Amino acid sequence: MRDLFRQRGLILVAAVVAVLTGRVDTLTVGQSPERLQLFLLAGQSNMAGRGELADEDRAPHPRVWAFDRDRRWQPAVDPIHFDKPIAAVGPGRSFGLAIARAFPDAHVGLIPAAVGGSPISAWRPGVRYDETGAFPWDEAIARVKEALRDGELKAILWHQGESDAKADAAPEYEARLRDLISRFRTTLGDPELPFLVGQLGRFPGRPWDRWWEQVDAAHRRVAADTRNVVFVSSAGLADKGDHLHFSAEAARELGARYARAYLDLTGQR
Repeated sequence: MRDLFRQRGLILVAAVVAVLTGRVDTLTVGQSPERLQLFLLAGQSNMAGRGELADEDRAPHPRVWAFDRDRRWQPAVDPIHFDKPIAAVGPGRSFGLAIARAFPDAHVGLIPAAVGGSPISAWRPGVRYDETGAFPWDEAIARVKEALRDGELKAILWHQGESDAKADAAPEYEARLRDLISRFRTTLGDPELPFLVGQLGRFPGRPWDRWWEQVDAAHRRVAADTRNVVFVSSAGLADKGDHLHFSAEAARELGARYARAYLDLTGQR
């Protein structure tokens, strides 16, 4: 027992040193500092993050961790995703910081699994997304199952739908989203697992057409009639200038909104 406390103490010291020096220390699976509150970050590029990096995004927090490409825990500094070389600031890190503030004794483990550009049809078992060569569903499930050695999965954060906002995909989106949520819950063995659905960005430079409206309506309906599914508004959040991706400031605020939604859902705010 004394050795266990000593190991945890050394790990926490390492995390504090990282905060002060900017150096990132890694932990292998089975070496998490505490039992982690785990959150899966899934979807496409606005979950992975495309906002411009700033110093604040590179400052480690001693209780917020990310599961990296090699499935090691490291302090969560952006970019925490690795789907494409352009991954940058998304909502995941600010979500983790907000959860850590809400639970001062908790350690938060973020599991990045978003794949930029991926349609919801790519989030099925055995399906390869050709643009990146990723298997979004298979890889997300494998990463979660490995991370579960170190904690408990508390929720899934989902931000996706831009690739489906078109004539040949939007009419099928709602049914596919319902299937996705059911599959996640069945596969991960938790029929009540919270699922947070982020709203697509609505930017003045790119007015929504009927297909974007249809995907948005699907998000809202599924959240309204499915237990423990919550719709997270992106109202008022700006794009980075490309009329598609949230700015870094907007992505950080979106992460905070995900956190408030999770805390409200679970009655912990």
